[in-house]
Amino acid sequence: MSWTKEQMADKVISLFKPGSSINLGIGMPTAVAERIPPQSDFMIHSENGVLGVKGRPTKETVSPTLINAGKETISINKGASFFDSSMSFGMIRGGHIDYCVLGGMEVDCEQSLANWAIPGKKITGMGGAMDLVNGAKQVIIMMTHFSKDGESKLVKKCTLPLTGYKVVDLVVTEMGLFRPNGKAFEIIDLAEGVTKEQLKLP
Repeated sequence: MSWTKEQMADKVISLFKPGSSINLGIGMPTAVAERIPPQSDFMIHSENGVLGVKGRPTKETVSPTLINAGKETISINKGASFFDSSMSFGMIRGGHIDYCVLGGMEVDCEQSLANWAIPGKKITGMGGAMDLVNGAKQVIIMMTHFSKDGESKLVKKCTLPLTGYKVVDLVVTEMGLFRPNGKAFEIIDLAEGVTKEQLKLP
C-alpha cells in the first residue's frame, strides 16, 4: 500500500500552521491547492504574481488570464491580490513565504535538493525554485519515492545539478514522511502497509 496523490497532499497540508503563506511549485504540488479545506485561512502565493490562489476553476468560472506559475488555469479566493514579478520575488527573497512545496528529482541526507535539470536532457529553466528554497521559512518536497528505474530518490548525496544546498526540511512521498538530518533520513510517518525495507533509504 502507498498514499495516493490526494493523500500526499493532505499530509502536506497537515504540516501547515494556521494563517500561513504558501508557495506551490509546478507539477505534483499543485494538488495541494485542490485539497485545502474551504474554511482554512492559508494564503497561497504564485511567483507569477498572485496571492490568494484557490485551486482549479470550473468550466463556468475558468479564465485564460488567471494562471499559476506553471501556466495552469486557477481560481482565486475573495480578496486575492495581483502584482508584478519584482514584488512577487521581493516577497520570496524577503522571507515572507512561510512554506514552499516543490517537486524533486533527488533529495539527499544533507538536505540538498535537485529538481531542475538532468544532464543531456532539454532544460526548461529553474524558474523561481532557487529563490524559494532560500527564501521560504520551510521547504517541503512532494515527489514520487522512486525513479523510473526503481531507485530511491532519497539519496546519500545528490548527483544531479543542485537547486539548493542544505535547504530541505521535510519530504513527502507516496511511501511516507521523512526528514533529512544531515546524515540520514528520519522516518516520521509511513503509509499503511509500507515497511522500512521497501524504502531503499541510503
